[in-house]
Amino acid sequence: MGVEANQDTILSNDHNNSGDNKSNPKLTLLPLIALIFYEVSGGPFGVEDSVKAGGGALLSLLGFIIFPIFWSIPEALVTAELATSFPKNGGYVIWISSSFGPFWGFQEGFWKWFSGVMDNALYPVLFLDYLKHSLPIFDELYARIPALLAITILLTYLNYRGLHIVGTSAILLAGFSLLPFVVMGMLSIPKIRPRRWVSVDFKKVEWRGYFNSMFWNLNYWDKASTLAGEVRDPSRTFPKALYGAVILVVCSYLIPLLAGTGSLDSDSSKWSDGYFAEVGMLIGGSWLKWWIQAAAALSNLGLFEAEMSSDAFQLLGMSEIGMLPSVFASRSKFGTPTISILCSATGVIFLSWMSFQEILEFLNFLYAIGMLLEFAAFIKLRLKKPDLHRPYKVPLKTFGATMLCVPPATLLLLVMCLASARTFLVTGAVIVLGFALYPAIIHAKNKKWAHFISDDDVDSCDLDVEDQDNGMVHVADEAEVSLLSDTSSSMMEKISEILPEGVSKSE
Repeated sequence: MGVEANQDTILSNDHNNSGDNKSNPKLTLLPLIALIFYEVSGGPFGVEDSVKAGGGALLSLLGFIIFPIFWSIPEALVTAELATSFPKNGGYVIWISSSFGPFWGFQEGFWKWFSGVMDNALYPVLFLDYLKHSLPIFDELYARIPALLAITILLTYLNYRGLHIVGTSAILLAGFSLLPFVVMGMLSIPKIRPRRWVSVDFKKVEWRGYFNSMFWNLNYWDKASTLAGEVRDPSRTFPKALYGAVILVVCSYLIPLLAGTGSLDSDSSKWSDGYFAEVGMLIGGSWLKWWIQAAAALSNLGLFEAEMSSDAFQLLGMSEIGMLPSVFASRSKFGTPTISILCSATGVIFLSWMSFQEILEFLNFLYAIGMLLEFAAFIKLRLKKPDLHRPYKVPLKTFGATMLCVPPATLLLLVMCLASARTFLVTGAVIVLGFALYPAIIHAKNKKWAHFISDDDVDSCDLDVEDQDNGMVHVADEAEVSLLSDTSSSMMEKISEILPEGVSKSE
């Protein structure tokens, strides 16, 4: 096939895709900020344990000031650079594949998907835990189990209806969930005594619980990258959304903590999950308590929606580059990955029996391994592909970019070292399972037991047309070309046919 024929095919595909975009709206800035907010935080619900584990207000407040500087901001910056360099669904799977090959890209995807499903299994349970204080019937199994299934099915259906609905819902839920804390902060001003903010009892400090709480409440900045292909103008939207989300998350933690610990002289041992409702009652009255409880319950729905969207589009992205059968890339009329959503929902139902603390530590360990791999990929891509098109680039040279990753990598290793023996055992089993799945999928692909998107599909080249007036055709996503080149030399031959003179191929 000649250059002109290939260009016509690509232009035709681009035209068709533009039509799909009209029927399936892309995410814009505010919905993306809301989704990242719910990927990372969802509000101050759950940060109460940081006061208890920190033996008072001081370590908790310092943690949510210092940790974002050394953890959240570096992770957000790395995500902004890589997500805009590879604006395709799949996110970090593509980054790792481009740096270390498809085997490690698959492992990254499996770890992150598994941890995401485990995380998502918490939210329907927590939703009912808040409701049962007002409706005790949800503490009984005969009512609780059907309610869990109903909530999971309803939220799964909302994901099926489209990302624009999920994004709009996230904006509304975020507004409702954060407003009571703004009111609480204003009401607490006359009662605040700054000396309470520096209280700490080091005999009561539980370092393992403290670091786990901090880490869990400030991670998952990279999660939204898995749906980068669904974002309008990702090269501009992603960096702005990440900056906005960092500010929103930090303020959503600090304002309630400053208000609660500064206006009340309560013992740190009382600060556990759900205590903000009691704080609201002591500061504003029972009406504020009920509002905070309702906000906490609904916040869990937003967390579920954001997590499931990212998990599903991650599977879709892995399918589009041939890592999973093509059925995972099939979309509904709303543009959503139907099978991927159902797969994630099934995992949520089967994992919902685990306890909160068990899931928390397992999540942190798996997430830490994946993030270490992402930081390594970030540095390797700076060395391996210095000329890679980076619409947003962290304003540091390679040495400075490496130093940027040192503090968060140190924190990741610390969290892993504090894990229990059971966590090492469970996560070890997950890692072994991932190692076994990859050759099994390769075998199924070679035996043609399932259909995979391959180099015979023109769209799998992921070629975009830019500067059409000049007839310029270039490879938009070098990571996917690199991945495909590992599995098929014929793909590179096809790409070389349509690359104009002077445009370099992926290494």
